[in-house]
Amino acid sequence: MSPKLSDLMSLDNAVFRAYLFYSAVLILKMLLMAPLTARWRYAKKIFISPEDTKLAKGGKSGIQDPDIERVRRAHLNDLENIPIFFVAAFGYLMTNPAPFIAIMLMRLFTLARIAHTIVYAVIVIPQPARAIAWFLGYFITIYMGVISLLTFLV
Repeated sequence: MSPKLSDLMSLDNAVFRAYLFYSAVLILKMLLMAPLTARWRYAKKIFISPEDTKLAKGGKSGIQDPDIERVRRAHLNDLENIPIFFVAAFGYLMTNPAPFIAIMLMRLFTLARIAHTIVYAVIVIPQPARAIAWFLGYFITIYMGVISLLTFLV
């Protein structure tokens, strides 16, 4: 007999609590990317719009800076991967997975995304560090999607 939806989406369910917790961590991580970009913009006095140049004496716009672009690309990569994880993890949660495995997968995905940002945009570490972090999160998302697909195959 399958568990009821109310049991799966209950705060008594450790997997659902972990899903909510790690989703919140990932949301805050994505939101912190904007101030990180702003920090670089102010430090370099390079802004995206001409009107923003008034924010810092000697500010310029229309210039691409490798450090600023690196942070923007890391943020874009988050926006491409984390929302998909939210959907895949929610579907996976509905399969009533083993708590240890499900929680470990969510934890590893979250740590992989944080590591991806660190090695790409904070303390730049040569490849394959970024690729390892990205692939770990990617494969976790694929795994969750495949398990969901096979469970709910119609």
